[in-house]
Amino acid sequence: MTVQTERPPSGPADVRKADDGGAGRPKPTAASRAGAFAPYLLLLPACAATVLLLGWPLLKDLLLSFQNLNMAQLIQHVTEWNGIENYEETLTSEQFWRVTLRSILFTAANVVLIMIGGTLIGLLLARLGRRMRFTLLIGLVLAWAMPVVAATTVYQWLFAQRFGVVNWVLDKLGWHSMADYSWTSSQMSTFFVVTVLIVWMSIPFVAINLYAATTTIPNELYEAASLDGAGVWRSFTTVTMPFLRPFLYATTFLEIIWVFKAFVQVYTFNEGGPDRLTEILPVYAYVEGVGNQHYGMGAAIAVLTILILLGLTSYYLRIVLKQEEDEL
Repeated sequence: MTVQTERPPSGPADVRKADDGGAGRPKPTAASRAGAFAPYLLLLPACAATVLLLGWPLLKDLLLSFQNLNMAQLIQHVTEWNGIENYEETLTSEQFWRVTLRSILFTAANVVLIMIGGTLIGLLLARLGRRMRFTLLIGLVLAWAMPVVAATTVYQWLFAQRFGVVNWVLDKLGWHSMADYSWTSSQMSTFFVVTVLIVWMSIPFVAINLYAATTTIPNELYEAASLDGAGVWRSFTTVTMPFLRPFLYATTFLEIIWVFKAFVQVYTFNEGGPDRLTEILPVYAYVEGVGNQHYGMGAAIAVLTILILLGLTSYYLRIVLKQEEDEL
């Protein structure tokens, strides 16, 4: 008589249990679920601070832009809604479009000078010795760390009409007509000083970060390029530049935002003068809103300024993304 016994399944135990409706799968524990939410919990304070310090003021400014709010309404505590009248008046004003064009040209000129100067100094840092590099880095950090109002005040002293150092030096060098020159008397001279100030304060950020980016380039690539007969310029274009390109894109994007909203330098130096010829959009919004007590109008200009800045940055990012796709 032959007795047949049932053969046990040949697969592993965990596979057999998984085939039985997934009963063998480990159940997520409370610790694993808490670990999954840990990154979001860490981001929560930053998100809450952003909403509180940025989102709420933006919402209040947006609501204010639809109101007719002058000193009379403030004293009487009256909320007078006027729809889109502030936007219509702003967009039909020739002054607004002149200031907008001036702001774009001012931003473009400053960003170009900042990126050229910062790139050259960053490459210089990579080639200097340790002592000279340390000395130059200290100077860059001091220029970068100086508060904006303090730096603007120093430049007011440097370019003062009667006792300014710049006029004194130019007079000693033979330009005697510059002894009592007023740098705030014309549009171009005022913009020249403000541009020097902004470029001086912005170059350290670009230079230090570019130098840090050069330290990530492997030396083997330069050795291979030299073996192939590449000179200094070819090594820069084929080895250095591809590594620095993403950094330059990101830094240019940040500098566009920083220069476009350079309210403190322009207003503190000459309050947008002479005759409001050096006003850029942030200064224009402040003068119309606070100076002329048209708070709703100033809020509308501020909202339009944000939209213009978003348009410029989105156009720039579109160009960057397109170039990266072409390189792939």
